[in-house]
Amino acid sequence: MTHPVKGIDHCFSLVADLDAAAAKFAALGFTISPRGMHSEAKGSANHTIMFPDDYYEILGLLRPTPLNAPRYQMLEERGEGLHAIACRIDDARAAEDALGKLGIATHSLSDFDRPVDLPGGGQGIAAFSTLSFAPDEVPFGMVFMCQHCSRDTVWLPDLLKHANTACGLAGIVAQSDAPEADAQAFARLWADGTVEPTEGGSIVLTGANSAPLTLLTPDALTHRYAGIDTGGLPRGAFAVLQVKIRDENALMTVLERANLPGIRTPRGIAVGPAHAAGTIVEFIPA
Repeated sequence: MTHPVKGIDHCFSLVADLDAAAAKFAALGFTISPRGMHSEAKGSANHTIMFPDDYYEILGLLRPTPLNAPRYQMLEERGEGLHAIACRIDDARAAEDALGKLGIATHSLSDFDRPVDLPGGGQGIAAFSTLSFAPDEVPFGMVFMCQHCSRDTVWLPDLLKHANTACGLAGIVAQSDAPEADAQAFARLWADGTVEPTEGGSIVLTGANSAPLTLLTPDALTHRYAGIDTGGLPRGAFAVLQVKIRDENALMTVLERANLPGIRTPRGIAVGPAHAAGTIVEFIPA
């Protein structure tokens, strides 16, 4: 049986104040999509930051509903920040069947859509089918799968250009007390998932043209992001959104104009969770 999961499609931050979070990411030089409204049952809305092959989502809760009660609890207990990774699949129902035969448990197959404001006026529909990995399959955070049923209304050309020259996900970084063991557990979620050692932890390679997941010990994370207050990171979730950029000078101009501190890291420039709704954002030259 062929493993159906091809890489990382996107990731999302769950935030306490959607408007405030969107404003923070706009100040970092990202082009933010118009607010996308979800169903009454979901009681949520989002903004996206689009790149040619993947994207980042800012997800906010608007009103309590029975369906979103677990996410309200997550916000209260763990704090806002980078809570979820969404994986690439072609067909959610086929993935559910294939993963079951491979001994990988899933749950909550769901179809949903939301309206999209189109360039030049009018509305379209963005439609998705999602499938979650069972909690026991995931060391921490949320990992689910996303089938895009209407890519043309998600990857809109006007959303792909960013003042900071961002052009893709460079990776996701998390804190782990047992990085090698957690990396092996995460790796089996992807067809081409493999593990490599890195200083202070392990890297999960998630497939071709797909962002890696790096797991670092608490000391290694603190050392790598020295000068950044990590106290605002969510507990039991992911810590760092790594973004590819084409021009570091353009990024620095954006940060200076917004009076935002950029901290030099071994790979690029990072801003702390206070300026990115509970997430460290690290900009890495492409």
